[in-house]
Amino acid sequence: MKKVFVINGGQKFAHSGGEFNHTLTGWTVDFLKSHGYEVKVTDINEPYDLAEEVEKYVWADLIIYHTPIWWFQVPYGLKKYIDTVFTEGHGKIYISDGRHSINPTRHYGTGGALQGRKYMLTTTWNAPLEAFTLEDEFFRQHGVDEGVMFGFHQMNSFIGLARTEGFHFYDVMKNPNVDAYRKAYLEHLENQVKTL
Repeated sequence: MKKVFVINGGQKFAHSGGEFNHTLTGWTVDFLKSHGYEVKVTDINEPYDLAEEVEKYVWADLIIYHTPIWWFQVPYGLKKYIDTVFTEGHGKIYISDGRHSINPTRHYGTGGALQGRKYMLTTTWNAPLEAFTLEDEFFRQHGVDEGVMFGFHQMNSFIGLARTEGFHFYDVMKNPNVDAYRKAYLEHLENQVKTL
């Protein structure tokens, strides 16, 4: 049986109730359990114990992050979760930055302790897909993964995780189509978990 850790980063704040990411987490958990996967879940809006969260990372074969994007970054609640859990996880999530005194300018980012495990990122955007794909639009043809979320991917690489293809939901506030989102996402998830 494969083990999956799902993190709901859909923070409740201001006009955002985190509802779509909550729904997305539910789709993910239901799908995984119905396919025989063992699942653990953290909702960043609920109290959590740092040591227990570290153990979830160490336990999992796959970590799935669900997050909205606020002002071109993850919400501050998810950032706090990552900062505090990863710091607590020194020696279990990562050992060092990977460099050695013999050659201190090489091998930075290779000290992660989670090699052999994978992660998947989903993001939700108010921006339409065309804001990323059209030449004269806001993101100047830089996709989510190569642009705004590049640092997030490097962070996961730093702790030793290998990236599996993520899924991004566009135009979720002004032009949502929840039924289409669900269908496309579950098809994507079906393809990704086959690689575990």
